[in-house]
Amino acid sequence: MRENSYQPYAKGNLGFFRGSHKYLWDYSQENYIFILSRNQEKTMPRTIAVIPARGGSKGIPRKNLVDLGGKPLIAHMIGHALKVDEITDLVVSTEDEEIAEVARHYGAKVPFMRPRELAEDHVLSLPVVQHAVEQMEALTGELYDNVVLLQATVPLSRSEDIAACLQRLNTGDCDSVVTVKKIANHHPFRLKRIIGDDILINYIDQGFDDMRPRQVLPPVYKRTGAAYASTRDTVMHDNKIVGDNSRAVVVPEYTGLDIDSELDLALVRLLFDSQFDKD
Repeated sequence: MRENSYQPYAKGNLGFFRGSHKYLWDYSQENYIFILSRNQEKTMPRTIAVIPARGGSKGIPRKNLVDLGGKPLIAHMIGHALKVDEITDLVVSTEDEEIAEVARHYGAKVPFMRPRELAEDHVLSLPVVQHAVEQMEALTGELYDNVVLLQATVPLSRSEDIAACLQRLNTGDCDSVVTVKKIANHHPFRLKRIIGDDILINYIDQGFDDMRPRQVLPPVYKRTGAAYASTRDTVMHDNKIVGDNSRAVVVPEYTGLDIDSELDLALVRLLFDSQFDKD
């Protein structure tokens, strides 16, 4: 708040900041009284959530707008994010006018359109997120503390898992927190490579072919793609979506299903219709 600017803090009362002090109007004394220092206020870190949603998806045409449970796909992640108190601004980054209109309808902000050069197939998430942060900071005149990338293609995600990522990040001992799920099948110790025409070798060379039961293999995890929460410095200065000092929020396997094909979409629709706890 600007110095000496007036803002209603309670019904019938006006208050303002002067320097680092907050003052509130006291009708009994007909004067402003000192309440507390600005640095005594416990403020929540400013967090921008960015949902990239371009219109030119190839695997499933217009994927972000396909129907899931009677709503466009992108509406589900928007709905999850809007329930997260830790998010200050929820923004959809798109070059597509129809997607922008749908996103606004379901409660997201779309105050700018993504440049076409950032909507090509080969463009990574990092420059898209950085562009969104730069645009929003220019519009609001304030810097964010945290940045969270949310993927619309993971619609069974849960609000509490997104919140958990930001709460963990806000403890201050890491620069990134991501959602992960435990891998039940396809353990990396069992993965193979083919050299030449048909020479089969282990993808991870342990010196033997690992035939141990799944239950005794060391647990491994995979990023779900649903939520990547990082400090602003990590994204804007280190040029990374996930920093070097990252932490994990383990989520149920079904919440991490990422729609990349028609088969994925059919499976998610089946789970959605089966009344899973979808948030």
